Amino acid sequence: MKSMNLLGMAGLVLGFATLAFAQAPAVELKVGDKAPNFKMQGSDGKTYNLADFTGKKAVVVAWFPAAFTKGCTVECKNLAMNGDKIRQFDVAYFMASTDPIEKNTDFAKAQEADFPLLSDPSKEVATAYGVLNPRGTASRWTFYIGKDGTILAIDKAVKVDTSAEDMVAKLAELNVAKAKSN
Repeated sequence: MKSMNLLGMAGLVLGFATLAFAQAPAVELKVGDKAPNFKMQGSDGKTYNLADFTGKKAVVVAWFPAAFTKGCTVECKNLAMNGDKIRQFDVAYFMASTDPIEKNTDFAKAQEADFPLLSDPSKEVATAYGVLNPRGTASRWTFYIGKDGTILAIDKAVKVDTSAEDMVAKLAELNVAKAKSN
């Protein structure tokens, strides 16, 4: 009986802690805010830090819920097939999820991604960007970050079928510099 009461009490405490966490106010980043710095491992074996791009080039981070799911596969393939159009701009672009690096690396290879997929298994970066949803995955939002590190735009209505074309249009609208020809 005593162990039953302890177990019940532990469950109650855990339940309240979960409820408190679920109701904690989410980060609400806005255009003009300083983008939270990130340091995430990429599917290409490199580690990417937002601060490394400051003053050098704009950055686009396209958050996605989970590798190997239908919508994410369509989005990744669309970006890979249209990478030449995106690279016309002086921009570093990534897809990012809370998946482990091994899964994102396999996913990037399967989709023939010509850009790095970033992994945030600790969910710290997803939380800082306000994209972590109640399922524990990232919402499909794309962040456009200027050379100065400020958020230029946030797309919360990403269309997976036209993600690359929409990204190109947004980069042009934001007057992101064209890449220099060799």
